[in-house]
Amino acid sequence: MTDNRNQNPEQIARDKIDQMLRLAGWIVQSKDNVNLSAGIGIALRETNTESGSADYILFVNSKAVGVIEAKAEDLGYKLLQVEEQSSRYSTDAIKIGKFTLDNVKPFVYESTGTITRFTDYRDPKPRGRNVFWFHKPETLAEWIKKGKSLRESLLSMPTLDPTGLRPAQIKAVENLEHSFKKNRPKALIQMATGAGKTFTAATFIYRLLKHVDAKRILFVVDTKNLGEQAEQEFMTFQPNDDNRKFTELYNVQRLNSSYIASDSQVCISTIQRLYSILKGEELDESAELENPEENSWMQQQLNKKTAIPVDYTPKIPIEQFDFIVIDECHRSIYNLWKQVLDYFDAFLIGLTATPDKRTFGFFNENVVSQYTYEESVTDGVNVPYEVYTIETEISQNGETVKAGWFIDRRDKLTRAKRWQQEDEDTEYKRNDLDKKVVNPSQIRNIIREYKKALKTEIFPNRVDKDGDYEVPKTLVFAKTDSHADDIIKIIREEFDEGNDFCKKVTYRADEDAKSVLNRFRNSYYPRIAVTVDMIATGTDVKPLEVLLFMRDVKSINYFEQMKGRGTRTITNDSLQKVSRTAKSKTHFVIVDAIGATKSKKTDSRPLERQPTVPMKDLLGAVTMGVADEDLFLSLANRLIRLEKQITEKEKEKVLEYSGGKSLKQITKELITAYDQDEIDSLAQVEIDKIPRQDLTPALVEEAKKAAQEQLITAAAKTFNGELNNYLDNVRREHEQIIDSVNIDTVTKSEWDTTSVDKASAIVKDFSAYLEQHKDEIKALSIFYNQPYNRREITFKMIKDVFDKLVLDKPGLAPDYVWSAYETLENVKSEQPKDELTALVSLIRRVCGIDKELKGFDKTIDENFKNWIFKQNAGKHNRFTNEQMEWLRMIKDHVVSSYHIEIEDLDYTPFDSLGGIGKMYQLFGDQIDVIINELNEVLAA
Repeated sequence: MTDNRNQNPEQIARDKIDQMLRLAGWIVQSKDNVNLSAGIGIALRETNTESGSADYILFVNSKAVGVIEAKAEDLGYKLLQVEEQSSRYSTDAIKIGKFTLDNVKPFVYESTGTITRFTDYRDPKPRGRNVFWFHKPETLAEWIKKGKSLRESLLSMPTLDPTGLRPAQIKAVENLEHSFKKNRPKALIQMATGAGKTFTAATFIYRLLKHVDAKRILFVVDTKNLGEQAEQEFMTFQPNDDNRKFTELYNVQRLNSSYIASDSQVCISTIQRLYSILKGEELDESAELENPEENSWMQQQLNKKTAIPVDYTPKIPIEQFDFIVIDECHRSIYNLWKQVLDYFDAFLIGLTATPDKRTFGFFNENVVSQYTYEESVTDGVNVPYEVYTIETEISQNGETVKAGWFIDRRDKLTRAKRWQQEDEDTEYKRNDLDKKVVNPSQIRNIIREYKKALKTEIFPNRVDKDGDYEVPKTLVFAKTDSHADDIIKIIREEFDEGNDFCKKVTYRADEDAKSVLNRFRNSYYPRIAVTVDMIATGTDVKPLEVLLFMRDVKSINYFEQMKGRGTRTITNDSLQKVSRTAKSKTHFVIVDAIGATKSKKTDSRPLERQPTVPMKDLLGAVTMGVADEDLFLSLANRLIRLEKQITEKEKEKVLEYSGGKSLKQITKELITAYDQDEIDSLAQVEIDKIPRQDLTPALVEEAKKAAQEQLITAAAKTFNGELNNYLDNVRREHEQIIDSVNIDTVTKSEWDTTSVDKASAIVKDFSAYLEQHKDEIKALSIFYNQPYNRREITFKMIKDVFDKLVLDKPGLAPDYVWSAYETLENVKSEQPKDELTALVSLIRRVCGIDKELKGFDKTIDENFKNWIFKQNAGKHNRFTNEQMEWLRMIKDHVVSSYHIEIEDLDYTPFDSLGGIGKMYQLFGDQIDVIINELNEVLAA
């Protein structure tokens, strides 16, 4: 290697290119010393062709397959201009000594050593693209053997079989595949939470593996929990054209180390682990538990537009994946860690329900499918929501703990309490609640009011056969782990229930969180789950009917994701397995006890010019594998302060969790990682091993870089989940004030006005639909225009109305419209269990036949009683007991079928009691009169 100081810019670029090629597995040779058998891949410098000297010709298994045209780094802007030259070299005959090799070399690169472009001339419309590095020779050998390029294979994908797919999923897959065929490198699928994004992804991933022979596909998430959920989705996915499950056809590997199996065809990984793999480091699983979007240090770097550096890793070449699917891609972490994704030479496909401007920009505004929450509700794919507000005096205004009061103070770590008399007043605001001060009465009044509102306002008709109220499945969002504990204790007390009734589902829960979550989904207990973060996003709990917000959220995307936990639809049978009194899930309710639905939201977390980043976020960033001088020094500074504050006993705990390192040692390692003197000293040890004649500035720089990486790794590997958790807790104020003196009061408990507006819109839409179709649907025509013919309405007619309504307007399902009326009116009648009966009831209310909404089954019961009363007027029991039994059976038949004909008497339940013959015995020639009269009277 020559001294850079004596080289011109183009020679420096070629040195960089040589190094890149070697790391990718190529043997670099000069034309004066050719040995094409030296290895699988040979990069031959300055090789003569028919039209000039090519900077590099690439040989694989002694056959020329590619060309590299090198330019100086400051001429990167000219790379596009030299495409014609490099393309010409790719078809030219090569001259090596006396030999002439005449063949097409389809793999063409232009590079400055910093910027590299690549064109595969086997593609239908060859188009150059930037690549992070050169491909390995083994890869080019494999591509040559295949013959067809990936992009050519995409053109011959068969038509999608839409069986089992929703319209929005069909559109997403078809449009995405069209984007592939157009060779668009990035594509965005916007699909509402609950609309089946992962199922859609499994569908197109299966098609890519089967029809395009994709080698390996990466599915990127940002939390371990979402990775496990995606893995489950692939395990249960069964394609239309095969009776085997996805995982029986293809190998799916969820990465929990840096090892990627050679036979894995789908890899599932967090973005954090992907970054650590590229750095050649192992990642503690605690770094995958929390959503990086919530890490304020990461957000700060985004605002600074600081890229996370990535170097080439020979073990993970750029062609490791053909396609990368990025789940929840709206999160800004993907923009922050753009280089992690751009490292790979792969198509990028984003999935999100809530994109922002940065998301659209990252995916080159190539939105192949948009399916909003509102559209999903209209289609019946998701359910809508209503908002119920609970406010208390202390929640809104805070309070004061007075000097002289005897109160408890609670240790945040041990939860131990001590009783003391306060020396001075302590005023606390709403934002201090559950941090500096805990007011049990504030939590208790919210929970007590929630329990009361459930029975009277939110879901009033949830009483079982024993008369007991069944609490709908409820998810409570808490501020912190200790806040969750306080909520759980009070819920169990106020609902007078045991431990199984209410459980904590957080990453720090002692009980296995996945086991509790599984029971929450599929079993009767727990009825209420309390979480801080684990199921705020992405996690599917279909039976959820209530979200109780006891924490605020500032990020609009995060809030939309949290709301999305309630949107899932569920079949009536599945819902009733876990909630026995539920009829169907027509909507869910947000109970807002903190003002979360009204607080100001932003696209990204706003930061001050010099923001204070929580220690938790600094610790999380280091554990994720982020190496940044500001990060290391900021954390070191916090730990220096902490070391002076904590007790000897707490220092011993630090030693236990850190593997024997004290805070002083940990701090020193963080600072040393960016101390140039320390880096030079460590590098000198390696430099001294190099013979003086071989020493170059480049090797010196390499030694210093390796030394710093060694120091960074030593500092970072100390941090793990247990240590981070302990440091985060021990650095806070050691105690919370427990204000058990100030008693809270509820100041507001009501439906949010927006809910009333929604209900009004639903009723209006339903009425407009009936009006629009009253002349074309027979039953509606009778209800509107021929009231005297209501006796002629049959079960089939009502079923026709129902089927058309569900087809045209699934968002106007009878259950949901009934709930809207309950919001607007004092509906005294219980909702009929049968949807068709509910539909008839609603039609009668809209048409004005009934002045208030009531179940048509109840109307028939009342009309029957009135008719019997009139029949008996002036006569003592006109009908015998046996006749009354038959009349009641006729009434019950009309309740379920809306109409009765004489012929119906030959079927169940009449046939077992003698059918038409028995009816004639009992009523004689009055049979026609009675049946006609009952049809008319009962339907009145």
